[in-house]
Amino acid sequence: MLSFDYDFGTARDGLTSSSKSSGGIDYGLYQMDSSLDEGFLFSKYQQQEQVLQPSFGYKDFDDQRLDVLSPLLQTYLEEIANPDEIPRGIKDDSEPKKTSQHYFSLASLELLKKYGNNGRLNGGRIIDPSSDALYTKHARSELSTEEIIRIAGARFIQSCCQTTDVASMLNNPFSLSFSDLSSEVAKNVELVEFLLASAEKVGNQQYERATRLLNYCDISSSNTGNPVQRVVYYFSEALRERIDVGAGRISSKGFKKSQSFNLNQQMTILSSASFACHQRIPFFQVASFTAIQAIVENMAGEKRIHVIDLEIRKGVQWSVLMQALSSRHDCPIELLKISAIGTTSKQLIDDTGKTLASFAESMNIPFSFKAVMISDMLDLKEDLLELDTEEAIAIYSEYSLNNFIFAPNRLDSVMRVLRNISPQIMVVMEVEANNNSPSFVNRFIEALFFYSAYFDCFDACMDRDDPNRMITEMIFFHQGIRNIVANEGEERRVRHVKIDTWRSFFARFGIIEAQISTSSMYQATLMLKKFDCGSSCTLDMNNKSLLIGWKGTPIHSLSVWNFN
Repeated sequence: MLSFDYDFGTARDGLTSSSKSSGGIDYGLYQMDSSLDEGFLFSKYQQQEQVLQPSFGYKDFDDQRLDVLSPLLQTYLEEIANPDEIPRGIKDDSEPKKTSQHYFSLASLELLKKYGNNGRLNGGRIIDPSSDALYTKHARSELSTEEIIRIAGARFIQSCCQTTDVASMLNNPFSLSFSDLSSEVAKNVELVEFLLASAEKVGNQQYERATRLLNYCDISSSNTGNPVQRVVYYFSEALRERIDVGAGRISSKGFKKSQSFNLNQQMTILSSASFACHQRIPFFQVASFTAIQAIVENMAGEKRIHVIDLEIRKGVQWSVLMQALSSRHDCPIELLKISAIGTTSKQLIDDTGKTLASFAESMNIPFSFKAVMISDMLDLKEDLLELDTEEAIAIYSEYSLNNFIFAPNRLDSVMRVLRNISPQIMVVMEVEANNNSPSFVNRFIEALFFYSAYFDCFDACMDRDDPNRMITEMIFFHQGIRNIVANEGEERRVRHVKIDTWRSFFARFGIIEAQISTSSMYQATLMLKKFDCGSSCTLDMNNKSLLIGWKGTPIHSLSVWNFN
């Protein structure tokens, strides 16, 4: 078992020792901008939508369990019951169905029901949030961002559908009135309602109305404010960009050019800021430490180990592996070889290799590093990896496979290569989110909940004016949100799917899910205790894989795989 005395912060210092040193307006609860259109949806403004779009199918409420269910929602419920996949790989939704691309069905907010109770993660709960008071009526002033969004969503449906039974439909534990909410929370709920209303207008291509609603969001949100204000700020910007494309003010090609969008390249630029955030946020270290424990266990009797890293970044996790291997006296390591796959940023990868080599030398570990640079992942071939039959191979994928979901041919090509080299183990860390839907509204809602949990975590773990947090949110989160919300087709590169979908995909290549060990889980729980905010981080098992979440909302998955 890995020694838990290892400190990631110390690792950073050790790894860098050989490098050079691094130097509004308060609108109240019931006031509104006079520029907003008279057809605004919320009942608290004493206005109701006069005409519902006939294609919504609101007249059909035929589900025995729910009070609001349209044919469009029925179609969506059938979609979410089946994981997204197509014969050639993870489902590529570059051509959305016309029936669901542009319409924001109010009944589609049934997605909120998924978040309507505390048991949002499937499987066995390992660690619950200690702050159970957040879910009680007596702690409304401390509601999480995700809970505020659920309340706003329930109020939104209620005001649109004019029903008194919406609360039971959503299984929402809160009253839909503002009576139990603090002034600050009530304003946050109201702000999210405006965002949902503007998203509905965008989905219906009512761009002028949407813009008026977004004007309020702009006034009341901020990228330096509380988590709700930050979430609304970035989603509001993304909706404006979708409006610009939909209204023809800019072309999709022009939009793509204006974005200069290459998330991997952006993350390279962000490496210092994101690395600093990794030190403060529990998700990454819990996942990395647990992943290394799994590799150590599976390589217990191997003297020559070859790790193939599909996207190495800083490579701090390999210093943890080195420490574990150096303490192995019954089976001393003869060679640790790391092959880092890359399509860009060769200099940064080489620098990481030099730093790791220096660290290995200090640990007295025989070490070899190779940067395998290719112009396209389709060019990855077995012979580039300089394989040796005496080596035990481990594949390490840290948030890299999702980069190829938009291009199934690349994903399939990579998996065939990995299949052919017969690794002993593959460890996969991925984002646990579902934003690959062809439906704009479904993507919007899923992304809204996912990022709300992330912003909430950042707020608990880092100061609001922390420059590393600001940079990470303004570039990394911003780029992800705008690509999910504002783009369609092949230009939508940020696509994540959940562990169930990856499980189905890997099965096609004869890859079998392995159980994350008890000792690995023990390491994960110990790591959480090192963080002041660790008590709000949740660990759950989904079959044999680990889900890492924030107050019950899944954020990341960690899975281990064996090849037949």
